[in-house]
Amino acid sequence: MKLPHLLRVEEEPDRFAPLIAAARVLGLRIGWLDLGGPGSIPESLQAAAGLGVQRAVAVGEGRTIAVKPLRGAPVLRDLLREHFRGCALVLVRGGEVEAASLKIEGDQWSVSTAATAARRYTVEDLAAALRKANPWNS
Repeated sequence: MKLPHLLRVEEEPDRFAPLIAAARVLGLRIGWLDLGGPGSIPESLQAAAGLGVQRAVAVGEGRTIAVKPLRGAPVLRDLLREHFRGCALVLVRGGEVEAASLKIEGDQWSVSTAATAARRYTVEDLAAALRKANPWNS
């Protein structure tokens, strides 16, 4: 299975709305992974997860919330495989992830890796780059 590209981010999700929209125009999907821990979880889901169910799910108003108990630290590859199948890109906030970093500077989108200097993109060019196998090093 092909795993999605990863970009580390620090800002709130709404800052990435232009990128998400540009990717959707190209038929690409983007996911969001917040490694800082979940926000508020409905008490019934917490209780069910605490009892050891495989998964506790709440559905309503166009959203699904799923709680799955974990043993030990989360494994990034498993998270990507389970939750982000079909995504071209996952924006990751928080935690320690070995991935390129994405910053927004005006109307430019800057991607930098540990091995390369920052590359600047328009939002449309960045979305198009997601189709490449190794977009940040080419």
